Amino acid sequence: MVSNGNNGSVTVPATDPSIHDHLEKKWAAIPTNEAEWLQRASEVAEILAVDVVQRDRENKSPRAEIVLLKHAGLTKVLGPKKYGGGGQPWALAYKLIREVAKVDGSIGMLLGYHLLWTTTANVVGTPEQADRWQEKILSNNYFVGGAVNPRNSDLKITSDGEDIVFNGTKFFNTGGVVSDVTVLEGVLDGTQDHIFTIVKTQQPGIQFAHDWDNVGLRLTESGGVKLENVRASWKDAFGWDPSSKKPIPEILTIPFATLLLPTIQLVFSNFYLGIALGGLDFASKYTAKSTRAWPFGGDNKDKASEEFYILATYGNFYAHLRAARALADRAGDRISAVYAAHSTDRSSLTARARGELAEEVASVKVVTTDTGLRVTSGIFEATGATSTKSKFGLDRFWRDIRTHTLHDPVAYKNRELGRFQLLNEVPEPTWYT
Repeated sequence: MVSNGNNGSVTVPATDPSIHDHLEKKWAAIPTNEAEWLQRASEVAEILAVDVVQRDRENKSPRAEIVLLKHAGLTKVLGPKKYGGGGQPWALAYKLIREVAKVDGSIGMLLGYHLLWTTTANVVGTPEQADRWQEKILSNNYFVGGAVNPRNSDLKITSDGEDIVFNGTKFFNTGGVVSDVTVLEGVLDGTQDHIFTIVKTQQPGIQFAHDWDNVGLRLTESGGVKLENVRASWKDAFGWDPSSKKPIPEILTIPFATLLLPTIQLVFSNFYLGIALGGLDFASKYTAKSTRAWPFGGDNKDKASEEFYILATYGNFYAHLRAARALADRAGDRISAVYAAHSTDRSSLTARARGELAEEVASVKVVTTDTGLRVTSGIFEATGATSTKSKFGLDRFWRDIRTHTLHDPVAYKNRELGRFQLLNEVPEPTWYT
């Protein structure tokens, strides 16, 4: 049990971070290449797999699991090497998210959101803000949460001298309860201008509702949060001039400033893909070990693994997931290339190039949503009735994908892609595109 950390009045069940203390020394050296990073993520996944079904059922705040990610260094993969980060591209980060999500969709999702939020200042901040916050996050090994729910615009900002002050609520936040710092976003009072910043999570003005008890992704701490007079310095208003208290046009009105959206949409697709790959792997092992052949089919086999329809089911799912993985990897390479080409000259990214990137990411979102849902529900056909026992937790794969694929309707991605195909139109940037 841990205290809420804000006003001391709420105590919530949590996993014990001390169980992973021995790993801090074991993993003291950060990986240096893609193979080492993937091996580290695989080791994390092996640890998570031991009690994933129990943890999903208990729905405790995943403090131990966040410490596990920190000790492994996965939280630092994108950060600059000069501050202790891995200096790796998004293409690799997506693969790490996928690897963790294969066994625990919630923790894969939390890793993905954290990595997105760590790059916020890189995209919408000044170079000085980006450098300062990279140093803070990496040197302190912070885990970053976010209260940025675009459909819930109740968070308002007022100016008070050299500070900005946040008040309001968010129906959803992600990972805030287990975070060290939290990304906040709101609209400056009297304007239509949005401000992003980062604040310390443990403070009286941030009050979590602890009301996340949903069908899937149960360990993501995605419940509500209330903010009362939470202050940040104007110097930390990303992309704003603290003297004039105005947005800096050459930072915030260019296509580069909207890259957070396709970047996180591809985060979504990769943990969908990881969950589906994990579901297929889990089901395959179950079938090989436990599923009984059907004795009334007229073409009886000794083993379920010899039955035509079971082989065909697994083969079809394998093919579609292999194609989805190739599409996701290509999009990851493209996002990495965009950041590499335009980070030092943000104004060089055109609206057309940004839009084409968004459409490639949208394609991955459609394919991983459709394929992920079909695979994670369809594997039961190949595992049999006994596999529905709660002790196996086979349902968690479908529950996790089903929960998050409702985040924004995939039908709108299909429409968006249709306009791109038929009319050669790239989408206008939105909170979901």
